[in-house]
Amino acid sequence: MSTTTKSPATRPPAAPPPRRRRSSLASSWSGSDLRPALLFVAPATIGFLVFYVWPAIRGTYYSFTDFKVLSAPNWVGTENYQRLVEDELVWNAFGVTLQYVVINIGAQTVISLGLAVLMHRLTRSMMIRGALLMPYLVANVVVALAWFWMLDYQIGIVNVLLDTVGIDRVAFFGDSAWAIPTIAMINVWRHMGYTALLIFAGLQTIPPHLYEAAALDGSGEVRSFFKITMPLLRPVLAMVLVITVTGSFQIFDTVAVTTAGGPVNATRVVYYYIFELAFSRFEFGYASAISVVLFLVLASVAFAQIKLLRAGESDLS
Repeated sequence: MSTTTKSPATRPPAAPPPRRRRSSLASSWSGSDLRPALLFVAPATIGFLVFYVWPAIRGTYYSFTDFKVLSAPNWVGTENYQRLVEDELVWNAFGVTLQYVVINIGAQTVISLGLAVLMHRLTRSMMIRGALLMPYLVANVVVALAWFWMLDYQIGIVNVLLDTVGIDRVAFFGDSAWAIPTIAMINVWRHMGYTALLIFAGLQTIPPHLYEAAALDGSGEVRSFFKITMPLLRPVLAMVLVITVTGSFQIFDTVAVTTAGGPVNATRVVYYYIFELAFSRFEFGYASAISVVLFLVLASVAFAQIKLLRAGESDLS
């Protein structure tokens, strides 16, 4: 009798464990790309650390000291901040700066938005864009000097024209009521073309078919502007407002060239007051304390703008 031996059933080979997928970013990023990237980023990073981060740290330290430059810093704790609260000139400087910011941002935003919409709806000529950008390419000190002479009470061409048509001359830089609005409008003239081009770039991201659909539904230009353009332009406007508001709080050169803080502290903005304390009175500790407060104010304003305007969201998605 022969016996047959049954061979065990053959099992299929086990499947290899699934391999984890690498993200597209990780797959496209290799070690060979890291070194060139760091090499290109290094100059900007070093410049930022040396000229921004380190001075900010030293300035914060000096704000707690009595530092006169010619002597070593003497630690005084929060005395500079207590003095700041009681200093009427600081509050006047912040009030004057706020007045300038309101006039500058209000006029600049409205004019720039109007120019951007006109360019988008009527013409996209490169020549017009270049003409709008030209004032921004001129140094702010040069712009301030040019307007300072044109608005001079005695020989300025603007006052000469006013006198010719029978209107009383205006002391644009000598009258407390006119000084800050005049400085604000000078900076509006210089920056409105640049701001308009930023808004114009945002307008180009809005799909044209939205306006076509609105026109078929009987929507006019004004209604389309408030129902389509403004909501879809919100992230760009938020970015523009953060840049312009932060820059407006740092107004200095126009004031230094034209009025030097006068008349009677009517144009002594925060930046100019800090400059006077540091480089005229050599009170670097107190000037640093005001600088720290100004930094906190700007950071809070920028954060509030980003949150309230929902800068990270877009209605196009």
